[in-house]
Amino acid sequence: MQSVNIHEAKTHLSRLVEDAAHGKSFIIAKAGKPMVKVIPYSAEEQTGMGRLGFMSGEIRVPDDFDQMGTELISALFEGKDR
Repeated sequence: MQSVNIHEAKTHLSRLVEDAAHGKSFIIAKAGKPMVKVIPYSAEEQTGMGRLGFMSGEIRVPDDFDQMGTELISALFEGKDR
């Protein structure tokens, strides 16, 4: 896999991105140390995102959730012991 330094990546970013889009991944390094890996984006990867509600029915939030611990929090802010 090709490794390029940051300066080279900035200089040739368009070409490198085009290569990555066609399956030729590369690594960007800083002072010879690998920092990031650039890989082609795949539409399949997006399917795992946006899973809002995926644990519906498995977690219960108490009705007084927004009031839980208010006495302790107030005491801590006021510098009092419980």
